[in-house]
Amino acid sequence: MAYVISIFGSYLVGTINPSYIVARIKGFDIRKSGSGNAGGSNAVITMGGKIGVVCALLDILKAYLVVTLTVKFFPEYVYVRSASSVAVILGHMYPFYMGFKGGKGLACLGGSILAYDPMLFVIMLTLAVVIAFVTDYIVFVPLTVSIIYPLIYCYMDHKIIGTDKAIISTVILFIATIFMWNRHFENLKRIKNGTEAHLSYLWKKDKELKRIKGAVDAKGASDDLSDPEKLNLK
Repeated sequence: MAYVISIFGSYLVGTINPSYIVARIKGFDIRKSGSGNAGGSNAVITMGGKIGVVCALLDILKAYLVVTLTVKFFPEYVYVRSASSVAVILGHMYPFYMGFKGGKGLACLGGSILAYDPMLFVIMLTLAVVIAFVTDYIVFVPLTVSIIYPLIYCYMDHKIIGTDKAIISTVILFIATIFMWNRHFENLKRIKNGTEAHLSYLWKKDKELKRIKGAVDAKGASDDLSDPEKLNLK
C-alpha cells in the first residue's frame, strides 16, 4: 500500500504544471507555441526568461518536496525513493488533464536528484551547464543526466542497501530515462534538420529565428520557432 500511495501521490504532484498554468492565464496553450513542450525551456521561449526560470524552479521544487516527503513517510521501504522519483517525472510528462502531453521531465529529474543528495545536485547542475554551453543545445542535458544519475545512484547506494537492491532501484530509475529519451527523439530530429533552437537563442533570438527559418525553407519542414507570431514572446 505504501508504494501505491507514494506512486499515485507523486504522479499527481507531478501533473501540476506551472508553465501550462501560467500560459493559460496569459491566454494561450503553451503546447501549441514555440517548441510545443509544456515545460520550463518552452516557457522561456514563449513567455520570457524570468517566467521560464520561475516555472523551472517550481518544477524542481515540486519533485524535491514530494520525493522528500515520500521517503520521510515511508523510510522502511527501500524502493520508495526511486519509485516516487519516476512517478513525479512521469506525472510531469504525462498529466492526465492535459491529454497526457506535458513537459519532458528535466526539471523534475533535477528535483529528484536534489532530494537525494544536494551536493550531487550541484555537481550534476554544473555538468548540465557545461554540456549545454559546449553543445549549444539543451536537449543533450536530459539525455546525459538521465543516464548518469541512475548509475551514480547505484554506486552510492550499493554499500547502504546492498548491491541487489541498489540495482533494482537503478532499474526503476531507468524507467524514467527511457521515457525521457523517447520524448526527446523529436529534438534530435530537429537537430538533424537544423530546426532545433540553440541555447544561444536566449541572447541571439533574431539570428536564431533567421537560421531556423532558413532551415525550414530549405527542407520544406515546419516549425513554430520560425514564426515569431506563434512564439507569444513577452
